[in-house]
Amino acid sequence: MAPEVSLLTRMPVVGIILAGGLGTRMGGGDKPLVEVGGKPMLAHVIERFRPQVDRLVLNANGDPARFSAYGLPVIADSIEGYVGPLAGLLAGMRWTEANFPAAQFVVTVAADTPFFPVDLVARLSQGCGKHEDMVAVAASGEGAQPVFARWPVRLAGALEDFLQRGERKILGFADRFLRLNVPFDDISLPGGETVDPFFNVNTPEEAARAESIAAAIDGVRK
Repeated sequence: MAPEVSLLTRMPVVGIILAGGLGTRMGGGDKPLVEVGGKPMLAHVIERFRPQVDRLVLNANGDPARFSAYGLPVIADSIEGYVGPLAGLLAGMRWTEANFPAAQFVVTVAADTPFFPVDLVARLSQGCGKHEDMVAVAASGEGAQPVFARWPVRLAGALEDFLQRGERKILGFADRFLRLNVPFDDISLPGGETVDPFFNVNTPEEAARAESIAAAIDGVRK
């Protein structure tokens, strides 16, 4: 049974889909547009994430027009050089400050992870309450999943300083504050097989694996 969602977890939240990487292990190009289960991974991510947040934005670099079909604000990294997910987080925090200041928190997810939990935001929020500096990080059997986390917007200045010093590690930044790890169970497939809910696609082989996972999940639903 999903945990009860308290009033505190209903505080406004902006969702940030992180798609700012280069996709080099997939041979370049836009990895989020690789199809899984008959539609782009980005479409899966949007479907899972949109009901969980009050606003949704996409962090991606390059020409934003290639994502126009999704109807989302597309925000580029403000730190040059493709320095990693924290640059996308910072861009999302700054967008939130300017466009939806009622939101004190943002939640990040990866654009290449089509099976993440549909109660991600509620469960990340549940243990934090109104704590101004707490960072909630998803965890699975594979360990902490820091791209899937809830971040206080008020940490934007500290994050910008962190990046300007050349720091890049997500947990290195999270651990400067109070960090809460929130565990999530594996996805159960037919035949007793389990899959990490944060399974992500970096290679053509993993794309093929995601295709088989999607087919198994669709079979369970039917």
